[in-house]
Amino acid sequence: MSGSHLQKTASGRLEVHGELSFSSVPGLWKEYLADFSGHAGVDLDLCCLERSDSAGLAFLVACFREATRAGHSIRFFNLPEQMLAVARVSSLDEVLPLYND
Repeated sequence: MSGSHLQKTASGRLEVHGELSFSSVPGLWKEYLADFSGHAGVDLDLCCLERSDSAGLAFLVACFREATRAGHSIRFFNLPEQMLAVARVSSLDEVLPLYND
């Protein structure tokens, strides 16, 4: 989906719009690195996510790793149930800072 993008909200959260897939993650990763990875704290909200495959979870891990490397914080909000289930099976729910609101 070419319309996949990151959007900063008025509340300061970063929303993922569109999909997290093998085709969209490379572009979203570049966008994240260019515009958001330097922020001391990022709240990444998946409430507007339309679809995700395993590349979506890999994207979250990469964002977490980049934030940790830079000494910054990152939190993930509103993971879709399917993505959360995969995170649980792989024990990533014990590593990634996941929140629901």
